[in-house]
Amino acid sequence: MSSGPSLLPRALAARVSPARGPAVAARVGTALGVAIAVCFVTGLLSHWIQHPPGWFAWPAHPVWLYRVTQGTHVVSGVIAIPLLLVKLWSVYPRLFARPLLGGPLRLLARGSIALLVGSVIFELVTGLFNIAQVYPWRFFFTTTHYAMAYLAAGALAVHLAVKLPVVRDAFARDPGADAEPGAGVSRRTVLGAAAFAAVAAGLSVAGQSVSFLRWAAVLAPRSGEGPQGVPINRTALEAGVRDTATAADYRLTVVVGERRRAFGYTDLQALPHHEAVLPIACVEGWSASARWSGVRLRDLLDAVGDYRGGAVRCTSLETGGIYRSSLLPRSHVLADDTLIALRLNGSDLTLDHGYPCRLIAPNRPGVLQTKWLATIEEELP
Repeated sequence: MSSGPSLLPRALAARVSPARGPAVAARVGTALGVAIAVCFVTGLLSHWIQHPPGWFAWPAHPVWLYRVTQGTHVVSGVIAIPLLLVKLWSVYPRLFARPLLGGPLRLLARGSIALLVGSVIFELVTGLFNIAQVYPWRFFFTTTHYAMAYLAAGALAVHLAVKLPVVRDAFARDPGADAEPGAGVSRRTVLGAAAFAAVAAGLSVAGQSVSFLRWAAVLAPRSGEGPQGVPINRTALEAGVRDTATAADYRLTVVVGERRRAFGYTDLQALPHHEAVLPIACVEGWSASARWSGVRLRDLLDAVGDYRGGAVRCTSLETGGIYRSSLLPRSHVLADDTLIALRLNGSDLTLDHGYPCRLIAPNRPGVLQTKWLATIEEELP
């Protein structure tokens, strides 16, 4: 760390580790920038899938694509946490460099750094709370997290543009150059520790979506396992549907054009069934493959009327919540493996898994795989 006028007390300034400085900050900062960029892009995809703009189309196949992108989103975000801590450790003495504020340009530079650090910390902290499904705030997580992602990405792009000459110079030099023997922890040690911490952090959650890594997922909120082999985020009790889902007069109403038909549970059981092995992948990063059995959605629509190719809205017995219904695009409606599922891994759906029937479609977030179906209605194209 190059010395210069500092607001730190002299005794404290003298103890600042020589490992701090551009050599460490540039290398760790580059890795952090890559992790944030990956997290940003995969997060955009997840948001657009759930709230699609008119120009956006998400395919039904391959069935594992969302599982990969959302798992990558969560893992890259977790990897960014130790990298951010090391990055801040490597540069924090510069925050006390004189002058504290200085002229307009220096004030602007410091303000942009504060904006970058604050927005990135906000994204990582709220993201961690989200994968644990804990929300100790009043704002709506999804829209706030999405908006702050643009702020963080923009601030990062500006910061990289300003610091590019420093980064280039730092990479041109050996990180061990100019190190003083016996001067404490080396820069190479810090870089090695940062890499180890990033890999360990990623492994600690990756197993909730990558089955062969579950042994290492010690910090994952979900293991990827659960009742009938699939975890449950929201129970029937929490959704308030226990009575309506088990009522003897339960009916699934299907509307196609001007025609509608109500199906009881026995009616659905009597229709031709098909099986599909599909993963269910949730925004929290966990996913699990399962064998689903039920009625093809397109067959159910054909049993009612002439499907004209519009999107199909599936609505739950739940009476509230923004995810009580989901809109299924035409490509998913026509897919052979889009089912109104009645069975899971060889057994009838349990109440918490969506009994009497639920939607399961390929390459979709779990929050859009509507459980406890009440109505299925084609929307006009």
